[in-house]
Amino acid sequence: MENCFDKAYNDKLEAIFKRFPSVQKVPFGDAYKPGLDHMIRFAALLGDPQGKYRTIHVAGTNGKGSVANMLASALASAGLKVGLYTSPHILDFRERMRLLDPLSLVPKEYVYDFLCRYEKDMDELDLSFFEITTGMAFKWFADEKVDVAVIETGLGGRLDSTNIITPDLSVITSIALDHCSLLGDTLEAIAGEKSGIFKQGVPALVGEYLPETLPVFEAKASQTGSSLYLAEDMNLSMSDLEPSIIQDMDLRGDYQTKNLRTVLAAVDILKNNPFYSGLSSRETVADAIIHTASRAGFHGRWEMVCKEPMVIADLGHNPAALKGNFSQLESMMESGEFSSLIIVYAVMADKDLDGIMPLMPKDATYVLPELKTTRALPAKDTARRLKAFLKGAGASCQIIRTGPMEDAINVSLSLDKDRKPLIFIGGSTYLLSEALPLLGSRGF
Repeated sequence: MENCFDKAYNDKLEAIFKRFPSVQKVPFGDAYKPGLDHMIRFAALLGDPQGKYRTIHVAGTNGKGSVANMLASALASAGLKVGLYTSPHILDFRERMRLLDPLSLVPKEYVYDFLCRYEKDMDELDLSFFEITTGMAFKWFADEKVDVAVIETGLGGRLDSTNIITPDLSVITSIALDHCSLLGDTLEAIAGEKSGIFKQGVPALVGEYLPETLPVFEAKASQTGSSLYLAEDMNLSMSDLEPSIIQDMDLRGDYQTKNLRTVLAAVDILKNNPFYSGLSSRETVADAIIHTASRAGFHGRWEMVCKEPMVIADLGHNPAALKGNFSQLESMMESGEFSSLIIVYAVMADKDLDGIMPLMPKDATYVLPELKTTRALPAKDTARRLKAFLKGAGASCQIIRTGPMEDAINVSLSLDKDRKPLIFIGGSTYLLSEALPLLGSRGF
């Protein structure tokens, strides 16, 4: 039973979600407020907390959450008190703000007090939900006297609410077409928005680059006087440990290979600064990265929810991310270990389903639930488009529409249950937000 405080906390949080819409509840265009003026004013009211500790800024289309978490785990292993700000959350709003080491989420009492104390200011400044949470994170980290905070951008970079910090290192993980209506419809345009986090004289690291994006990064680094590092081209001091780290990591997606290289490159850059000298212990850093998911409370990245049957969950949602996920699933099926592939899938209405469908395994059963968020493409529309595409591609996949997520979970677990199915749950953060609590309630 909910106690009095928990009810007050939940009511307050729900009220904030309604009054200041989050992109987890409404379309990005209705919740996203580009520009830094309101964030700068809000931070000033909070006492500019973001200037009271060191920061590392992480942007990118895909991989920024994994890189931020791995890097935070590595920094904590160096004896530093580390703050970590990421988005969106999967199960609990407080996942957005964490401390390492030991792991702790922002307390409910702190969240409630902050929302009550600054409610009038939030109204007067007409803040977005993300601006509110960013201010809360910055202030909590200052109140906790962290040594350094790893800050993940929400969307883009140049106009993102987090971009009022001056970090010790700016990191861009990758560039792909996503949120094109807000960031631009070319790789060059998106790279320009992401590289907006480069600051005067601050080193900048790019995890992956393309012929279209490298000139953009070089031009921006020249403009800001930033030393530009390209992870793909660096001779890393821990390169000999990369294979063993990948083999033992609790972040098991194939795509983590590139993210790991970005993190190791960041470690090499940072450890030249005496403040980060603790990063010089190779074995300690490697162990911290290997155990990122458990040390940082990191979920939803090729997460093995259950072994029997094998259930894997991943929040990758755009073509670039899903290409890797679907390819890894097909490789697992080719091993002969599994009897069938079952994919519980949903997509947001603003995502490039036409670009995703050619990547989807042609020999699978698709279970399509109705999600609660209004951002989701209705299951009937997903089914119609997927059936038409698969028929045109000569595939004979079974497509099953269900009602709510609970129905989809029940159906997926009942299919091929007497053999050894591989069940994948993915396509959206919102899908995982609804699915993981249900799977947890089954004792998985």
